[in-house]
Amino acid sequence: MGKGRLEAFSDGVIAIIITIMVLELKTPQGTDWRAFESVIPTLLLYLLSFIFLGIYWNNHHHMLHTLDRVNGSILWANLHLLFWLSLVPFVTGWVGQNHLAPLPTAIYGVEFIMAALAYRILQRCIIRSQGPRSKLAIAVGRDVKGRASVALYAFGILAAFRGYSKIAAGLYVLVAMIWFIPDTRIESKASQ
Repeated sequence: MGKGRLEAFSDGVIAIIITIMVLELKTPQGTDWRAFESVIPTLLLYLLSFIFLGIYWNNHHHMLHTLDRVNGSILWANLHLLFWLSLVPFVTGWVGQNHLAPLPTAIYGVEFIMAALAYRILQRCIIRSQGPRSKLAIAVGRDVKGRASVALYAFGILAAFRGYSKIAAGLYVLVAMIWFIPDTRIESKASQ
């Protein structure tokens, strides 16, 4: 089976997720700076979530370009990833409305650790399908960047549960910074 429908479907779902997220943003209740200042934390959280979705979309795009063919396990693994990404508007809204309260901030980290694990599962399904000498297998290697991200999310979740929500948020931002530039390992192999 070709990969075109998988790419188109995934792009559409991610576009809808971003649209839902922006529609959840509330305008300031007033016309002065004080009113605008009250929505700045929510806007910053929206920006972080938008960057995360952009990172997933970008790296997903490069990863799919390494594919020769698609099978059922890849389709289901891709749906698994899209499921976790579809929850981003929910957790973003919850954390934004509660200004980094411990539980919502921890759940925000759980959301993204689950998305990261789903992405890794999709990677493994593709590598299993394409073989150990495939472009993706060679590009990913030991995946230190992916493992480090999962660890940082885990530390963020623990920090949030212990009441250190700002530290948790900082760790989540660190993960975004690590991945902000597309994964060049995959990008270079996809273009070969």
